[in-house]
Amino acid sequence: MNTSLTEQLFSQLQGAPLQQVSQQLGIDQSQASNAIGAALPLLMGALGRNAAQPQGAEALFGALQRDHSSGFDLGGLLGSVLGGGGATPQTDGAGILGHVLGGNQDRAALGVGQAAGLAGPQAKQLLAILAPIVLSFLAQRMMQGGQASPAALSQTLDQEHAQVTEQGLGGGILGAVLDQDGDGQLGLGDLMKLGGGLFGGGR
Repeated sequence: MNTSLTEQLFSQLQGAPLQQVSQQLGIDQSQASNAIGAALPLLMGALGRNAAQPQGAEALFGALQRDHSSGFDLGGLLGSVLGGGGATPQTDGAGILGHVLGGNQDRAALGVGQAAGLAGPQAKQLLAILAPIVLSFLAQRMMQGGQASPAALSQTLDQEHAQVTEQGLGGGILGAVLDQDGDGQLGLGDLMKLGGGLFGGGR
């Protein structure tokens, strides 16, 4: 079975990157892993929602080509993001979140925070750390595939959303983030609503 892009990126973030993120946020690694596991599908889903419209797909594709196509060097990128050395379009997590989530940033942070027991500012910081990484990873995958176009990007993200939803990726937390029907397993009522809003389901 093909692993989803979210799953591939989550596995690449294990080990040293996870340790760096947990130190930056002042939390333990298992909590950081849970938080990353909740945040990645939200970011991928929000990108997919943006790319579902032709203009959104063109804008996102243009940003990937312009700012994120220099190759995916996770260690270097994470170092730049955490180091806080002058934000560039490639590493400006807050700016990327503004484009990707718009007015939903606080709600997204609240949802991730509830899923992993983080305070709101920690969850928002985590989303800002992950946003540049998600875009660089996505750019690498698109350019590698040899089908680099806005339409291909939209299709890739649409497939990703379907795959992640179907797999209930990562067990309880990711399932709760993505499953708008929800089995109530984690008691994340607000997060269910958040998932519905981000993925355009809103049921």
